[in-house]
Amino acid sequence: MLADDLIRATFSSDEELKSTLLHAIKELGFTVTKFAEISGVSSSTLYKIISGEREPNLKTLREILRAVRRLEGASKNGDLIAVVAARPVLDKITERSMLIEGNEIIIREYPATSIEEALIAAIHAERDGALALVCAPIVSPTVEKILRIPVASIMPQNSLVEAIKLAARKIS
Repeated sequence: MLADDLIRATFSSDEELKSTLLHAIKELGFTVTKFAEISGVSSSTLYKIISGEREPNLKTLREILRAVRRLEGASKNGDLIAVVAARPVLDKITERSMLIEGNEIIIREYPATSIEEALIAAIHAERDGALALVCAPIVSPTVEKILRIPVASIMPQNSLVEAIKLAARKIS
């Protein structure tokens, strides 16, 4: 998990921490600026840590780790819903979290360009702690047979948000 990688990098070297932090932010699908908003750490501080101009203090490191864990689905404060789809569909997602029926839902993207990649991504999503999955109807029947979490289908491209809401209702 990314949070564990960050902890290891912290004790390894400054160079390792910089590259691991940047990798974690990108892997979560965020820009440094957007991650700053979510984590509560200023974007200038994050840029300075990544560029090596500054070492994070303990408070900053805790805020970064808390945000990474939450975004990975490890927090009880937000439910993680995974979206497995082709990049053009994922590019339509403008929010990384949504408030649905009073619950904070964290959305994590899993790009796939083939049915095989979609199945593998779905398994990864469940292992990463996703409580529900949104995917294309061509893979959803198979995914439902191999996962233990609810699955919702994207029915035309414009229904992505509706599919996420359906997945959130299935969690409840």
